[in-house]
Amino acid sequence: MASTSETGHAKNVANFQDLIEFVTGYGATYNPSKNSLKLPQLIALKASAEGNLADVISKNTNYNNKVNERITAFSGLKSFSTRLVNALQTTDATPETIGNAKTFNRKMQGKKASSTQTPTDPNTPAPTTISTSQQSYDQLIQHLVGLNSVLEAETSYTPNETDLQVATIQAKIADLSAKNTAVATAYTSISNSRNGEARDLSEIGKVFN
Repeated sequence: MASTSETGHAKNVANFQDLIEFVTGYGATYNPSKNSLKLPQLIALKASAEGNLADVISKNTNYNNKVNERITAFSGLKSFSTRLVNALQTTDATPETIGNAKTFNRKMQGKKASSTQTPTDPNTPAPTTISTSQQSYDQLIQHLVGLNSVLEAETSYTPNETDLQVATIQAKIADLSAKNTAVATAYTSISNSRNGEARDLSEIGKVFN
C-alpha cells in the first residue's frame, strides 16, 4: 500500500503545528469567538491528528506484512497441486478419480478445460469455451479443498512424503485460510483508522479555511 497519503497528512499536521505556534505568539490577543478556534481546542485537534496518523502508519505496516505473509504462503501452491495429482496417479485410483483430481489441478493452474471443441455438425458453430481460470486467493483455497477431498476419499492414496499426506494438506488449507483472513482483517483495520484520520484532517482544513 502506498504511503504518499501518510506523507501528505504528516505535512498537513506539521503545518497545523506552525499555525498553533503562530497564534500562540499572539498571547491573550488571540481570543476567537468560535470555540473550535481557541488555542486549547487547536492543540487537542493536533494531538488527535498525530495519534491517528501514527495509528494509520502502524496499521499500514501491519497490513503490508500480512500481504507479504500471504504471498509467501501461497507461493508454490500450483506446483504443489501438480505433485498431489502425480502422487495420486501412482495409486490404484480409478481413471475417474484421477480425472476429478486433474480438474481441480487445472483450475488451480488457471487453465481452461479445453481450448476448442469440434462440433459434430460442420454447419454448427463451436460452443463458446468456458474458462476455468478462478485465481482469487479464496478460489485457490477452494481448489485445494476440492483436490484434498478427492485424495481423502481414495483409500489407496497413502504417500510416504509427509507434505503430500492428507493431514498435512488439511493443515496447509487451515494456514492459507488464516493468512487470507488476516489480510482482510488488517485491511478493515487500516480503513477504519483512515476514516478517523480523515475526520481530523477535515477539521484541520476547516481551520485553514
